[in-house]
Amino acid sequence: MFTSSRRPLASLALLVAACVWGVAWYPYRLLAEAGLTGSQSSLLTYAVALAIMLAISPPRRPWSSANRPLLLAVALAAGWTNLAYVLAVIQGEIMRVMLLFYLAPLWTVLFARLILAEKAGAWGWLVIVMAMLGAVVMLYDLDGGLPFPANMAEWLGLSAGFTFALSNVLARKLKQVPTERRSVWIFAGVLLIALLPVAGEGDLAARLAALTGFDWTLVVLTGGLLVLATFSVQYGLAHTPANRAIVILLTELVAAAFFSWYWAGEAMGVQEWLGGALIVAASLISGRMDNETDGATDSRLCEQDKVHCRMDE
Repeated sequence: MFTSSRRPLASLALLVAACVWGVAWYPYRLLAEAGLTGSQSSLLTYAVALAIMLAISPPRRPWSSANRPLLLAVALAAGWTNLAYVLAVIQGEIMRVMLLFYLAPLWTVLFARLILAEKAGAWGWLVIVMAMLGAVVMLYDLDGGLPFPANMAEWLGLSAGFTFALSNVLARKLKQVPTERRSVWIFAGVLLIALLPVAGEGDLAARLAALTGFDWTLVVLTGGLLVLATFSVQYGLAHTPANRAIVILLTELVAAAFFSWYWAGEAMGVQEWLGGALIVAASLISGRMDNETDGATDSRLCEQDKVHCRMDE
């Protein structure tokens, strides 16, 4: 159950996380201008984030064998999600990339069916139809081309949403694993995935030597913001109904739309607005689905174990 006393703080935590993710693209663009590749800046910022997390909230036995294969799968999926997102926002138009990322509810419905044997139901099919329709509207080529992503950045954004959905579905099997341990695995997964292209780039030392004090400050601040967003969203989701949480988290798109216009001079056209509206609507509907699913799960748990099922204090 969600207590009313915690909801204001939980809502604020979700809002903070959404705003952080809505502007997270900007420091990565600044680091790209400083000479770092997307994989190099990801490696540095997530190394800082992992160090901060281990310092302030070290998990007990983070690499224990229990659930290790599933944790590794989540870590690798989340690792690609973050690297692909960083590469996409450096190279592409922010809002097109983010809207393609926000097709994640579509993939979540499909993965939940394949991995968890959860039936989509009427709401699930509505999410699928609206998300696909939104993507078609946004990507439709008026010259007659197929409604596919137009460049590598958009394909990366799409793939980031795909693996984000996969990691979320896999994480449902890990609810008993403490948040700190899961977060350590996820951050380590990002480092591992980012390290692969960095190893082939070969000029990391020279690029690091060329960084200024401002650039290093930006790396550290970005790593700190990643930790803040991680803990904020975990706390917010733990104390907020899913249908309310998704509405707050969609503030990310509002922040991204404003700051991509203000800082980068990017603006969406009519197609992007129409397609984006359908994708956002699909996300809102997916929040309703999650809320109903969580309620049904809580009810079953109460019936199975009335001793341990209690109201939040």
